[in-house]
Amino acid sequence: MTEPLTGGCGCGAVRFEVTEPLVAAGYCHCTRCQHRTGTAAAISASVKPGSFRVVSGEDRLRAWKPAGGFEKWFCGDCGSALFSRNPDDHEQVGVRLGAFDRDPGVRPSWHQFVGYAAPWEPIPDDGLPRYLEGG
Repeated sequence: MTEPLTGGCGCGAVRFEVTEPLVAAGYCHCTRCQHRTGTAAAISASVKPGSFRVVSGEDRLRAWKPAGGFEKWFCGDCGSALFSRNPDDHEQVGVRLGAFDRDPGVRPSWHQFVGYAAPWEPIPDDGLPRYLEGG
């Protein structure tokens, strides 16, 4: 990467950057992601530790911190889902692919929590590995 990968929320209040290439990406079909997004699955990319930072609007961020799961960070103004973070290791971050300004350069390579997949939207036959729980 010659320049950081940038992104942010829909209203522009929160901006972030990733300074290293993304590690991997995958679909999550768990019920938390369904409720949080209103969709059948969330698509996120893992970042290298230390490569993600919020560059503006940190005061606008809000989080849902479910017991036993990653924190789900979003813009408190427009509601855009931005990233998740391990509550025990803040360097472990997953950024929502739709929050990037341009092609993030990584494609989803698995489906996890398929045992909870929404019955109204079948998982496509895309050849990616499927895991009943986490990947």
